[in-house]
Amino acid sequence: MTSTLEMAREQVEEFSQRVTTLRECLHRVIVGQEQTLDLLLTCALTGSHALLMGVPGLAKTLMVKALASAFDWKFARIQFTPDLMPSDITGYELLSREDSNGAPGMVFRRGPIFANLVLADEINRAAPKTQSALLEAMAERHVTVGGQTYQLEEPFIVVATQNPIEQEGTYPLPEAQLDRFMMEIRIKYPTPDHEEEIVMKTTGGALPLPTSVFDRKTFLELRDLVLSVPVPKNVAAYAVRLCGASRPEDQRVNPFAKSYVSWGAGPRGSQNLVLAAKAHALLMGRTAPTFDDVKKVALPVLRHRILINHRAIGDAVTSDAIIERLLKETTT
Repeated sequence: MTSTLEMAREQVEEFSQRVTTLRECLHRVIVGQEQTLDLLLTCALTGSHALLMGVPGLAKTLMVKALASAFDWKFARIQFTPDLMPSDITGYELLSREDSNGAPGMVFRRGPIFANLVLADEINRAAPKTQSALLEAMAERHVTVGGQTYQLEEPFIVVATQNPIEQEGTYPLPEAQLDRFMMEIRIKYPTPDHEEEIVMKTTGGALPLPTSVFDRKTFLELRDLVLSVPVPKNVAAYAVRLCGASRPEDQRVNPFAKSYVSWGAGPRGSQNLVLAAKAHALLMGRTAPTFDDVKKVALPVLRHRILINHRAIGDAVTSDAIIERLLKETTT
């Protein structure tokens, strides 16, 4: 038993050292945004997808490119527009002379989805049919074209962005599709000191992307370590209670949520709370998640899974306010 605990501590210590190196590497390019980077790392280290919300100019694209460069991943950026077609994402078949005899045949040309880290920029600008092509690949981890199935290489992570201030001509993602993202991460404006540093760094020439910190094999080992972290039963039960308290039809519903919520977080919310809590515990140098780890990740994990009603809109009650209330009133 003692040797097992010592081995676990050694693994966590090695994990912390590698993550510290990664953070230092990313902060050579990204100024501030510590919380945002940690949440992105949490999604990456659990093999989950993320939705970034922020106004233009907050370095959303640079963050994702820097993360891909630090992991030495194949990176692809898709700019979503109203005329984007599903085949522009998944790839397409075309007639070509494919063999030595020059006989014509159908050849599959892979789209940008065949990457390790895909940036879906302004995902809400594309039509629902195109959005669904990406979201299907996110869920199934493969692409089907012309009756053939093509597996996506591991790791495969999608980071989508949305601009919260520009809604004209957009197609908001349905709640069922939003549920595919582990987190909705909201990026805030930098502090004055950080903004000054950004100006100084970015007006003197192009910033080089960080060099590779891990290879693919090392990353997959780190991801497997996160997934293998044991979760105390009472911590998992707390995550389930927290989601149950957000569901108006559930007997465990919180009275505040019952008044203002139309649909609460489903079972995928509970799963992602526990997964994110595991990663957060390791990032903090601990061998198992606690109630506090669940609370730390609750806002980004649950905010896009709680659908408020018209009464909440009239009373200016947001999903964040509902989650804060649930965290205060749900027993641990």
